[in-house]
Amino acid sequence: MPPPPPDTEPGPRTAPVARRPTLKDVAGEAGVHPATASRALNPETRHLVSAETAQRVHQVADSLGYQPNPIARSLKTARSASIGLVIPDLTNPLFPPIVRGIEDVLGGIGYNAWIVNTDNDPARETAAVESLRSRSVEGFVFATARLHHPFIERLAAAGTPTVLVNRRLAVSDVPSVTGDDAGGVAIAMRHLVELGHRRIVHLAGPQDLSTGVNRLRAFRQALEDHGLEDSPARLKLCSAWAETAGARAVTELLDDGVEFTAVLAGNDLLALGCYDALAGRGLSCPGDVSVVGFNDMPFVDKLSPALTTVRIPHYELGAEAARLLLERLRAPDRTARSILLPLTLVDRQSTAPPRPS
Repeated sequence: MPPPPPDTEPGPRTAPVARRPTLKDVAGEAGVHPATASRALNPETRHLVSAETAQRVHQVADSLGYQPNPIARSLKTARSASIGLVIPDLTNPLFPPIVRGIEDVLGGIGYNAWIVNTDNDPARETAAVESLRSRSVEGFVFATARLHHPFIERLAAAGTPTVLVNRRLAVSDVPSVTGDDAGGVAIAMRHLVELGHRRIVHLAGPQDLSTGVNRLRAFRQALEDHGLEDSPARLKLCSAWAETAGARAVTELLDDGVEFTAVLAGNDLLALGCYDALAGRGLSCPGDVSVVGFNDMPFVDKLSPALTTVRIPHYELGAEAARLLLERLRAPDRTARSILLPLTLVDRQSTAPPRPS
């Protein structure tokens, strides 16, 4: 006679772990070779298979819940379908639309951007880039370029696909996408001169950056073009693109008794500093001093008064930078080229004719 069953209840059965569907599963269900399924699922090679086959493979992949394994693909092809995007300061409002432009172009062909923030620290930049290179990113977009930037120069010289956005190097063989700084300063100065301003201050940005150098050079050229005095007293070099730097510069001008009726700020953050300094002295904008910014950052139209500024098409800068990098990836031997995008003036309420003397 068999022994009685034990008093203990049997434990719960362990549910089988669902196996992740593979490319081979998709190919089998769709009735195609795995290589054909791979081409159909890759945005860069989809054109190599018929539209009917591509649609069938995608429907099967969706029904099975198939997700490509990017790590396995990069090990097999030595391509990661990813790029490194190096930003100097993510808190600066001009960078999010640049990032969006880059991501939208890359996403359309199945690429991703790994974004790192350097806080303008060269050591942090080097460490971040080396970390991304260990992850097999295929190239880089840098928004951190200084005029003389040995690290970026070495990276590009070693053959790493590299594109600059919003800034340029002093050397000309690294492709870049920038706004036409000289053209932007020219239209801003013409606007102020046509309003009747003759004593115009320029708050220049850091002179180790192409944006600071180019806008200062363009300001001096505009003074000459309009027959205005190039007075050293009406030029302030700011060490950072920051609101505090703009406020400090205007405060020093007022303390020194410099006569001026308008300020052309090197960027919108410096212009915000102008607002702070003028308000602190009981001066009005534009009643006492007109202010023009540069960039057209988000929300400057909500200021009081709304800021007149030079608009840079930041989203388009990012989109063009992504296209340039993809061009470098596909044709690395092609001669490097750079793109200069036109700028426009947005006339708001921070500028007006000067008060009669």
